[in-house]
Amino acid sequence: MAVKIVDVPEKRRYEALLDEGADDGSGERSAVAGHAEYIRTPELIAFVHTEVEPGHEGQGIGSSLVRTSLDEARDAGLRVLATCPFYADWINRHPEYADLLYQARSKVSD
Repeated sequence: MAVKIVDVPEKRRYEALLDEGADDGSGERSAVAGHAEYIRTPELIAFVHTEVEPGHEGQGIGSSLVRTSLDEARDAGLRVLATCPFYADWINRHPEYADLLYQARSKVSD
């Protein structure tokens, strides 16, 4: 099955869609195999939760969600805040995406 990653802004998440073929001959049918929830501002996107359906774990769907969403963040000039442990770990294992990480600029301390 082919996996397609799409941004669904009205749900504030990226979805991994699996093509399941035509349902009744009237068109294609897709199933959501996973999603990555986010909070977005004009300068920042914070990934807060990622979930892959149990029947699709271990198939690279989570990695596809992360890679596509980070590539789109880069294209949009957004900084990334990886509060989701899956995102943080993935970026740690793929240092070519580390430059996207948000860095606090404040020098204020207690």
